[in-house]
Formats: sequence, structure tokens, C-alpha cells
Amino acid sequence: MWRSPFNHPIYHQQFSFSKGLPKIHEHDGKPAQGLGLFWEGRLICFYSYESDLGNGWEDQSVHNDPEEKRQQALKMGANILSYVFIRD
Repeated sequence: MWRSPFNHPIYHQQFSFSKGLPKIHEHDGKPAQGLGLFWEGRLICFYSYESDLGNGWEDQSVHNDPEEKRQQALKMGANILSYVFIRD
């Protein structure tokens, strides 16, 4: 797996994340990383590490993440789905 560069289209679909994958929930101070498997220059598998996007998608009472972080998680999720369905 390789780190997906911050200028990769997955971070700039409907919503722009100029610093890459957003950090949604803090566990141990490690930075969020978007990793990927690339084949013939195309991203074929995306792995979010230390981001916890799913925590932002759950009910707010589960992890008590602020609304801003929850919105970032939803927007990044929308970017991932958009990338999957509209890439050429």
C-alpha cells in the first residue's frame, strides 16, 4: 500500500480536502492517512488509517465527536463513493 497523495482526485470530488484524509476521532495522536493499492496508475483499493470515518457516521451520542468532524466524515464518504462511480 502506498500513501494516496493529497492531490489525488479522491480528496477533490464534490468536497475538497487539501490536506488529505480528515482526522475524525482521536485515539493515540497518530495522523490520519489515506493509503491505496494502485494498478496501472489507478487507485483500486482505498484504506483509511487512523481517520475513523465510521465514527463520524454513527449517532453523535456514540463517540461524542463535534458536528464539524461528523460533517467532514460524511463529506469524505461522499467523495469516496463519488470517486468509485464517476472515475474513468
